[in-house]
Amino acid sequence: MGLFSFLKGKGKKVGAASADEAPAAEDLKKEVKGLGLDDSGLDIVVDGDKVKITGEAKDQETKEKVILAVGNVEGVAAVEDETPGDEPVFHTVEKGDTLWAISEKTLGNGSRYNEIFEANKPMLTDPDKIYPGQVLRIPVK
Repeated sequence: MGLFSFLKGKGKKVGAASADEAPAAEDLKKEVKGLGLDDSGLDIVVDGDKVKITGEAKDQETKEKVILAVGNVEGVAAVEDETPGDEPVFHTVEKGDTLWAISEKTLGNGSRYNEIFEANKPMLTDPDKIYPGQVLRIPVK
């Protein structure tokens, strides 16, 4: 459980919402399903620019990916996680960051960047296509 911050004006445009407002819960659910993530057992509620996720995810990885899928959407400033499980480890991309640099910083070895890339699929489709403000999942083993 926790509250995770996102850059409200950054991210994927979903639904008819503008950068000033979060998309409707139904649009976020469509985004999650469109990414092939199993959101069964989870409920997504939008309150202003904050998204609340409740229920129980099928597993920790799915929980973390759903948080990122709805958080990295234009208009969403925060995601409140009210599901059971471990506290996710996330990293916010800064200007000049690469997956290699993030891997050095978070995993202790730049050559492990592919682990971060794999942990963020299907939201990431190319390891070179990250942007400042994007929040990434850091795998914990």
